[in-house]
Formats: sequence, structure tokens, C-alpha cells
Amino acid sequence: MSDFTQLHIMPVKESFLSYRETGPADAPVILLLHGNPTSSLIWRNIVPHLAGAWRCIAPDLIGFGGSGKPGIAYHFLDHAAYLDAFIAAKGITSAYVVAQDWGTALAFHLAARRSELIRGLAFMEFIRPLPAWEDFHTDDIARQTFQALRTPDVGERLVLEENLFVERILPGSIRRTLSAEEMEAYRAPFPTPASRRPVLAFPRLLPIAGEPADMSALMETAHAALRQSLYPKLLMFGHPGALVSPAFAARFAGELVDCELAPLGSGLHYLQEDHPDEIGRCVAGWIAKCERRVDRVEPAMEDA
Repeated sequence: MSDFTQLHIMPVKESFLSYRETGPADAPVILLLHGNPTSSLIWRNIVPHLAGAWRCIAPDLIGFGGSGKPGIAYHFLDHAAYLDAFIAAKGITSAYVVAQDWGTALAFHLAARRSELIRGLAFMEFIRPLPAWEDFHTDDIARQTFQALRTPDVGERLVLEENLFVERILPGSIRRTLSAEEMEAYRAPFPTPASRRPVLAFPRLLPIAGEPADMSALMETAHAALRQSLYPKLLMFGHPGALVSPAFAARFAGELVDCELAPLGSGLHYLQEDHPDEIGRCVAGWIAKCERRVDRVEPAMEDA
């Protein structure tokens, strides 16, 4: 079993992705997908609950964590292409996917195109197409901040020059106070304005009020496939949440097939930092239940 704290490198397309991996090599895979502006580091306190029974693989999205920063636009489809190539290079043909923030958008997009790969999907604080800005975020100030990030020149100043996402949005969306060491680890991938371009790209891709049109269409398609999917799902949420309130989580889960709801307690957006043990235990129990169900079905199929 490898050490999850160790970063590995996988050549991907014209660059490379870094990733963390641990757990039995022959066990079912758990693919953990982070969001903005974090990295595989955000799963560090969750994986210990999972690695005894499952093979945990957590890549850093292109431009994030220890991954390369090629001269690309960092559009959503760039991230999807790099993730697809990583999955192929790692030989992953079946996985439980655990995701948060933009990791959920990538997971939904992946599942819509390759449902046979998805053994189950656990998600929290997820990306979805929103009819209007009033539907985005539970906090009015946060909503205004994200509107500013989408404003030319203003977003560049806030994210590229002031590193707003790492210095204020990240710690401000966690209930507990990150330690100096944790903050330094999150700052490390973004030491210069140029290195922060991947961070600025994501808020400008949020599908709100039909804009940007291509992202809105992609997420509408992905969510339509999610509503029709039959694989097991687990929706975790915090109170009051940020992108996902408890009330919305309940409504959303009610529209899906085979979706369990799991309240985590007080939390905003980066729930992995506030509730790692709860998330780890919840995901472990859910996957164990899913695996027992598979074990019951398969012999029956063989008898038939």
C-alpha cells in the first residue's frame, strides 16, 4: 500500500497530472475529484477511512496541485480531456467516484458519456445549471463576489493579482480555521499571477442564466443523464451549505434514482475540511452496502 501523502506523476497529453494513490491494488477503485482552488490534498483526512478496503486514486486537475500548467484555456472540456486521458493511462474501467465542486461537474460529464465506468457516485456542493444569479449560493456577498470574478479586469485583479480565491474564498468557506501549514500547502501551486489562471477560469464557466452557453448546454445534458441513471448515488450536504442548501439537497435527491441523503452537520462549501471523518465513514459505509448488493445480485444472475 503506497502512502497517500506522496505525489506521483503521470504524463498526460502534452503535460502531466500529479496524483495520490493508496489502498490494495486489486480492490475496487475510488476516484476522488476535487474542485477550485484545491487539489488532491483536500482528501487527505478522508482517505484513511477508505484505503483499507479500496484503492483510492485522487488526481490533481490540470493546472492545480502538483499538475502541469500548459498554455491552454483551462476550459471545462480541457479538464475533461485530461481526466479522460488519466483514467485511460491508469487503466481504470470501473470506479466509485467521490466529488465536490467542479469535481462534480467532471463526474457528471464523465458519467453521462461513460455510465458503464461508474460503480457509484458520491457528491457534495455540486455544480448545476442555474436559471438566475438569485439561485447561486446561499450568501448574498458571495454571489456579488462571483459576479465580480466574471467581470473583465476586475476578476483578473482579484484572482491573479490578489489571489482572492486562495486567500479569502477558500478559508472563508470553511467553518474551522486552517492552520498556517494547511494554508501554505494550498498557496503552493499558485505563487504567481500567471499560475492562477486556472483558478480564474472556473468561476467564469459557472452555468448561470444560460451563460456561458456551451457550459450551460454541457451541464443540462449531464444532469439529464444523471436523473435517468440507475447506479447508486450518495448526496452529502452541510448546513447551511453554500451551493447546496439542505432543502435543495432533499429536493434534488428526490428527483434521482437510488440516491441516499447524508447530512454532515454545520458546513459551507469545502466540507472535506470541516467533516473529513463523517465523510470518510459515510462513504465507506455506503460503498460497503453497494458492494454487498452487487454480491447478492451476481450469484442470482449466474444461477439464472
